[in-house]
Amino acid sequence: MKSESVSGTNIPPSVRGRSDRDLGDCVRVLAEVHGRDGYPVNWPDAPSAWLTPPSLIASWVAELGGRTVGHIGLSRSAAGDVAPGLWSARAGVSVASTAVVNRLFVAPWARGHGIGALLMGAAVAEAQDRGLHPVLDVVASDTAAAALYERLGWQLLAVVEQQWNPEQKVAVRCYAAAP
Repeated sequence: MKSESVSGTNIPPSVRGRSDRDLGDCVRVLAEVHGRDGYPVNWPDAPSAWLTPPSLIASWVAELGGRTVGHIGLSRSAAGDVAPGLWSARAGVSVASTAVVNRLFVAPWARGHGIGALLMGAAVAEAQDRGLHPVLDVVASDTAAAALYERLGWQLLAVVEQQWNPEQKVAVRCYAAAP
């Protein structure tokens, strides 16, 4: 998808629950993000399945001018998630009391409209409504995402090295929403 402008559009972005019929648009936006920013670091074999992991609690899409421009998910902790363990140790609670914010992306051409913050707000509100504390991790080199989380008041728990496969070790920044 080529970059487009939303100049002249006075319609504010909106967020709604994602449905299965949104997956094709989400994959197209994800491919654009991957091409521009390298997220996700490793392109999934089945992008729709990657957006719908078995641990998924809920997911949302953002729209601007009637087009899907962003996505976010909220999941239960899964194997390999470091942030839930860090938060649970710090807060003295069970890992089961956390929810992992994941799969956040916004189309490059739609950035600058507060869409990332709107999506984060939906995920955080859902986690809190369920009595869960939101946590997340992000590749340490993704400074734009880290800046968003910090602007929103998220607390850096640690920077850790993860072995994603035998040939790939990645530094990730682990965050928790402010208590």
